[in-house]
Amino acid sequence: MARLHAAAFAGRARGWTAAEIAALAQAPGALLVEGAPPVGFALLRVVADEAELLTIAVDPAHQARGVGAALLARAEALARARGAAAMLLEVEAGAAPARTLYARAGYGAVGSRRDYLGAGRDSLILRKPL
Repeated sequence: MARLHAAAFAGRARGWTAAEIAALAQAPGALLVEGAPPVGFALLRVVADEAELLTIAVDPAHQARGVGAALLARAEALARARGAAAMLLEVEAGAAPARTLYARAGYGAVGSRRDYLGAGRDSLILRKPL
């Protein structure tokens, strides 16, 4: 998964290490959604009535084919099943394909963080009622 994450975010962000992914996946409330075949994954956590999508990573060869949308839908369904009433996530403001995915899925901006991902790389905080 670490290789997949690094490939999915190449040139935009540092890929998470295997240890980081494992630690997040083992945290209380964490859920891991894998595609089949494993060309992508989503990692989220549910705390009380709110879910946070920590990442979605899709192999670059499979991007723009609906894999991300399918993973997002599965993540939302799992979050709902765990009692979440809303999903939050953070996305790089300049990541147009990711922002389009989330907008089509019904996410709206509720905040932003200036230079959060580095100088000149702002992030947006998005939310969707589930």
